[in-house]
Amino acid sequence: MAAQHLIDRIPTTASRLAVGATLALGLAFTGAAATAASATTTPAEPQAAAQQQRTQAKPVSAQTLLRVAESQIGVSEDATGGGTKFHQWYMSSPRAAETLARDGGGTPAMYANAPWCAMFVSWVGEQVGARSTVGWDAYTVTYAQWFANNGRWGGEAKPGSVVFFDWGGSKSISSIDHVGLVKKDNGDGTITTIEGNTGNGKVEERVRPKGHVTGYGYPEYNAA
Repeated sequence: MAAQHLIDRIPTTASRLAVGATLALGLAFTGAAATAASATTTPAEPQAAAQQQRTQAKPVSAQTLLRVAESQIGVSEDATGGGTKFHQWYMSSPRAAETLARDGGGTPAMYANAPWCAMFVSWVGEQVGARSTVGWDAYTVTYAQWFANNGRWGGEAKPGSVVFFDWGGSKSISSIDHVGLVKKDNGDGTITTIEGNTGNGKVEERVRPKGHVTGYGYPEYNAA
């Protein structure tokens, strides 16, 4: 199927087709079976192991995670659309081989210049030791599906929640285009976010209308 991916660019049909062409090189979503297979585990390890990790590790606060995300504001991709620390980290992680196998095969180098909003959110979670609850993925659709299948999906904007966008306004997970982190609900129909791979190819703080939000994933945080 044509896959809407993780890039925040002008939301035209042409841009969606361009993303689909990138996916055809090895990142293509292979269908419902792949989604179902990936959704039954956390984006790293079997669910039982992830539960053990959550039990052993003290959850961080949403504000801790957001401070790390904010510290990356201004980090920019290179002229080829890659070259960030987020690309390098993801390519060197064991998760890269897992998601490539799930999405059609290839080598981790295929992520070198790939759209990177999901890699950014995943990297932030890794830095604060919250991989098992923030998750890690390079594809927004399966990333959102993981939250949904683990009962951590909803429609309320909370600080630190992982926000998934469809520029066409769909509420369908399969149509998701982009992902970021919620900083706050502004109470006026908009949210303030921190996102990687924005229209300027950077990590930026943005204000987004809720009409573009498909849903939110909820990591487990402590109350501090």
